[in-house]
Amino acid sequence: MSRLRNKVAFVTGAARGLGRATAVRFAQEGADLVLTDIAADLEGVPYALGTSSQLEETARRCREAGAAVLVRSLDVRDAARVREVTGEAIARFGGVDVLVNNAGIASPSGKAVHEISDEEWILMLDVDLSGAFRLIRALGGHMSGRRSGSVVNISSTAGLVGYRHFAGYVAAKHGLIGLSRAAALDYAPFKVRVNAVCPGSVRDVPDVEGTMLSQIAQALDVPVEEHEELFLQSQPNNALVDPEDIADAALWLACDESRHVTGSVVTVDGGFSAR
Repeated sequence: MSRLRNKVAFVTGAARGLGRATAVRFAQEGADLVLTDIAADLEGVPYALGTSSQLEETARRCREAGAAVLVRSLDVRDAARVREVTGEAIARFGGVDVLVNNAGIASPSGKAVHEISDEEWILMLDVDLSGAFRLIRALGGHMSGRRSGSVVNISSTAGLVGYRHFAGYVAAKHGLIGLSRAAALDYAPFKVRVNAVCPGSVRDVPDVEGTMLSQIAQALDVPVEEHEELFLQSQPNNALVDPEDIADAALWLACDESRHVTGSVVTVDGGFSAR
């Protein structure tokens, strides 16, 4: 398959989970990759984040699929570092065709609004919303100048509906959809498309080392051994989403098959948000 042949994709949060699944899928479709992740734990986030060894494993799989790969550590809160790494990517490959804003955190969560500290609120929005803004800002002008590009923002069903005790996460993911729509209008005259994908409950598949669903369960004080069954009860199609389902949606938005799609929200949630 070669739907991304001769294209370069920049993926944040690529060490594991949806980031790894998307990166490998893109490599299988002919893309070269810029793989980034904070590759370290983050103060204020109560669970382990992706590691440098996990990021290298993603890179290994992409190279095995035939991709040329640039690997860099990147904290999306750091604007100077964002500029540095995007500049490296352009210098290495001559340009970036696709940006996948996947980096994100699910916690600190599990609290009512009045219990959320300023620091917790700022951290959530800085990573999940402002991080995507910084990447779009860094690459938007470059893509516009080339009159070509696709930005795929990984939002969530939390960008469409509310969730109890997840105000920060819900606000950030709603904001990411708003950012996607506004940026789509800004860049439409330059043939640069911006869209959002809203995953539902995605299984924590060992092969991609994802942990997001179990972390959300912990924030809700749901026993880990019961969390999949709990989330399954809210799925109209009686099935959880697989990471590959999200990767396929991102692939479609990245490739020329969706050339007239911009400012759109693609929901992959088994019908959850249709109720």
